[in-house]
Amino acid sequence: MPLTQDRITPVRDGEVMPYAVAAGVEIFLGAQVAVNATGYLVPGSEATTLTYVGRADAHVDNSEGADGDETCLVRRKKAFLFKNSDADPVDQSLVGQPCYILDDETVAGTDGTGTRSESGTVLAVESAGVWVE
Repeated sequence: MPLTQDRITPVRDGEVMPYAVAAGVEIFLGAQVAVNATGYLVPGSEATTLTYVGRADAHVDNSEGADGDETCLVRRKKAFLFKNSDADPVDQSLVGQPCYILDDETVAGTDGTGTRSESGTVLAVESAGVWVE
């Protein structure tokens, strides 16, 4: 129903958001994280059904729990320095383009012939790793 009077709408800046954690997983502080096909937070891994959301701001162990038993704060809308794949590296030509989730701390330059989900956008490549937004 449309508004008929003013409404104080709740607001968050969206930079740090709580996500419900998937059953049977442990997420480490600083991990690249994504939501799975059912919308629960998981550590980054080589899979085609993940949607990148950011970096874990906490260590959460839901290895004994069901979907949503635990929540994890995730930092978003920032650039994070992840490791670069040795076998499928992100190179300078990919600046401004997507990179792909290899694991919870590593990104790759390609989708691995359709086996990897997209991470964020490559902002810079340096010897320490890849800056991903």
